[in-house]
Amino acid sequence: MTNTLHGLNQRDKQRLTLCDLPELLSSASRDVTLPAGSKLVFALFVCVLGALFAPSTQAAWPDERPIHLVVPFPAGSSPDLLARILAAPLGKALKQTLVVDNKPGAGGNLGTRFVARAPNDGYTLLYTINGPLVTAPTLYKKTLGYDPMTDLAPITLVATSPNILVVNPSLAANTTADLVKQIKARAGAMNYGSVGAGSAAHLAMELFKQQAGLDLLHVPYPGFAQVTTAMLAQDIQAAFMVPAIAMPQVKAGKLELLGVTSLLVSPALPGVLPLAMQGFAGFEAISWNAILAPAGTEPAILLRLQQTLTGLLAETSIKEQFSAQYFSAVGSNAQDLRALMQDETKRWTQVIERLGLSLD
Repeated sequence: MTNTLHGLNQRDKQRLTLCDLPELLSSASRDVTLPAGSKLVFALFVCVLGALFAPSTQAAWPDERPIHLVVPFPAGSSPDLLARILAAPLGKALKQTLVVDNKPGAGGNLGTRFVARAPNDGYTLLYTINGPLVTAPTLYKKTLGYDPMTDLAPITLVATSPNILVVNPSLAANTTADLVKQIKARAGAMNYGSVGAGSAAHLAMELFKQQAGLDLLHVPYPGFAQVTTAMLAQDIQAAFMVPAIAMPQVKAGKLELLGVTSLLVSPALPGVLPLAMQGFAGFEAISWNAILAPAGTEPAILLRLQQTLTGLLAETSIKEQFSAQYFSAVGSNAQDLRALMQDETKRWTQVIERLGLSLD
């Protein structure tokens, strides 16, 4: 032991902690001659000390600075509401102050870029929808300023929600097959609305058009409120919309709901058949939320966040609050989230490139 410590300079000695003790003892054992029977005892002693003094993942954050959960969308938006449902219990579980920090702009790209460039110390996290992670890299090849696959570290898939296909009741279309029949009978004369080129609503309808062989004109609007107004005025005949916005109109009888875009029946809308079960096999265009961190964040921090979040997402109270927003709480490991990002990027890139879309 003396020889081992002798090799350290004064500065090294000052930086020694109990966490260094097992390594020092192991090194010292090579310098000390012990009777044969004592070597086993000494080895066991070193192992016990290693377990006792190993650094704990529970001490992932070294100080009491607040953790910022960046939401790259405005306050009151769907991802903001879900992030705030998680924020208080997550902060409590981590024993850290957690602040939801809205940084909207460019369809979520500005806030996502902010996190991608933030220090990877565990104090900045990203809560986002799928767009900035899977479609933005193809839509904004020149100006995006980050690569989701290399600049961000996946933590967990938080929740999923289907989009819904709605039409004006004047069409008298009770099923998706009825709608397709009418569109084909009036090829090029019917319109659909979305919240802009490259939006999830736009890409979902273009994917559906391709699969069903439809000629349907695209009319972009600034937001879903304008899409709803246009449909009620019969300026457009169909749209894929988010349930939280469209369902009040559906329940009031002002819009007709034809199906959901998940592969299976959604827990959020259990009485509605997916398009995939209405003759459009494999059709899927879901929305999902995820939490990520800057690339290079310590594995211990990422693991603690993932384990804590998946535990929270399994709680009944969290599930119920998410369900009220038409989202299903999920929870996943980092590997599954990365695989989802890769698969979705490949699939939507094909749609974007077929349409020749660029938003640079």
